[in-house]
Amino acid sequence: MAFDAGMLSCVLREINEKLEGGKIDKIYQPSHDEVVLLIRSRGGDHRLFINAGSSGARMNITKSKVENPATPPMFCMMLRKHFSGARFHSASQLGFERAARLTFDTHDEMGFATQKHIICEIMGRFSNIIITNAEDKILGVLKSIDFTTSEKRQVLSGMIYELPPKQDKLDPTSDEVDMKLFNKLASCAEGSKSAEKFIISNFAGIAPVCAREIAYRASGKPDGTMDECARELGAKFFDFIDILKKGGGTPYIVRNEMGVPVEYCFMELRQYGSPMEVIQTETFGELIDAYFEERSRDERLHRKAADIFKLLSNAETRITKKMSIQREELSDCDEGEKYKLWGDLITANIYRLKRGMEEAVLENYWSENAESVTIPMDKRLTPSANAQVYYKKYNKSKAARIHLAEQIKLAEEELAYIYTVLDALSRADGERELAEIREELYHSGYASKMKNYTEKKAARPLIAEYETTDGHTVLVGKNNIANDYLTTKLADRNDWWFHVKNQPGSHVVLVCRDGEDDPPEDVFTEAAMIAAYNSKAKDGVMVPVDYMKVRQVKKPAGSKPGLVIYHTNWSCYVTPDEAKVKAMRRK
Repeated sequence: MAFDAGMLSCVLREINEKLEGGKIDKIYQPSHDEVVLLIRSRGGDHRLFINAGSSGARMNITKSKVENPATPPMFCMMLRKHFSGARFHSASQLGFERAARLTFDTHDEMGFATQKHIICEIMGRFSNIIITNAEDKILGVLKSIDFTTSEKRQVLSGMIYELPPKQDKLDPTSDEVDMKLFNKLASCAEGSKSAEKFIISNFAGIAPVCAREIAYRASGKPDGTMDECARELGAKFFDFIDILKKGGGTPYIVRNEMGVPVEYCFMELRQYGSPMEVIQTETFGELIDAYFEERSRDERLHRKAADIFKLLSNAETRITKKMSIQREELSDCDEGEKYKLWGDLITANIYRLKRGMEEAVLENYWSENAESVTIPMDKRLTPSANAQVYYKKYNKSKAARIHLAEQIKLAEEELAYIYTVLDALSRADGERELAEIREELYHSGYASKMKNYTEKKAARPLIAEYETTDGHTVLVGKNNIANDYLTTKLADRNDWWFHVKNQPGSHVVLVCRDGEDDPPEDVFTEAAMIAAYNSKAKDGVMVPVDYMKVRQVKKPAGSKPGLVIYHTNWSCYVTPDEAKVKAMRRK
């Protein structure tokens, strides 16, 4: 669902309730399109999150924490200049549009009390964040829009703020929209036209999922036509509008059978049947976090790590193509035995052969039926020389077989290493983890392919920490450098070591207490679950996990980061429980 005008009105009502009288303590800009205001109010500390990206544009009170850049962007500095220490006054919707005005009590450059605004336009690829003074004069803008960008509307510092041009649609919350007008519009619509399209084409600010829900409640089908919905459509439409006018929206999220969020709304969505599950959340902030958290994390990660993804993708393609060619060449080496046979037959029958022959038909003494074999001959060479040609081909294929087998093995090891880096990259949370992965690739021989990379002073690698139900500590490496550090330096030799079997994943160490050799069985299960979750098999069922004492894990000299070997281990099977694993996470 798009973040429509109805959802915005519900979110703004929640913002007004929670941030009343709050003071801005800190301002961050985690990425170009995102702003976070940390506001202290009587209800505690709240993070007001604003996203003005082309996909996922939204605003809400969030509990998610995002790593911030070491150097704040210029727009962040501008926000700090105008709003540091300001007090929240109110949040209002600009008409029934996807635009909101956040008003703050602050002071001007002379120290006089005044109000300033942050205007948030949540309009897909046209989303923007604009700073204005009390007279709506634009003081700063995240994305400047001049005449070269748009002839219809410009947004530049020094101009007076104006709303985007209105669509040729009715405001469904205005007093002029009543049952009489609705019925008049409906009577002009074709009976075969879908009710969803009728609502969207005539009324502003209503998302398709809401229009489908109105049609479903009127006809029992989300794609019901005007004829099918004629009897109940008007009543259900104004039931929907009453929710907005009276502020009675309730946050609902729809999850599929895998638990993945697929839709969200401020009303109960009845159009989805089994196996979809419609769940009510406590707040709209929690609803939006639940829907966008994983999506926005992946989007942010791909944006910040685009260079790493490109490098690894190119490396994977190169290695895969190289291995394919080498395997074809290896299969050609099977001809070597044939060349040896031909050389042996020529040598055994050399008294029967003469120079100038183009081929020789000889009995194969090594076959059961002594079948005849036709052997091509070079008429310019003697029979003995022809035999030597085939022996040389045989020796060449034999050497090539050994060399190609070694090269294929090395390529397989490099490809396996690439997959471990991709796995660590898929679970990276912030810029520091990406920096560690860049450092790892630099030391692994990819320095020439990483533009503008400069090696920095090594810091202690990031180690994630979990706590089991009974209080045992479980440590997890976030990438291959952290895996090496955890296994070879940080862990005690008597601690327990876990790793998903035969798949890329983190090294996981269950820390034993003083004098403890074997922790309880449920602790082993939880540690194995953490290992399975922090691997490529996180979505699997009955995932095999190897475990043993740390002292039984060895790192070969000169091996790639993260590579270890072991020979004595136990194995168990667990199904990762995402909610349980996240609840055990401490840092």
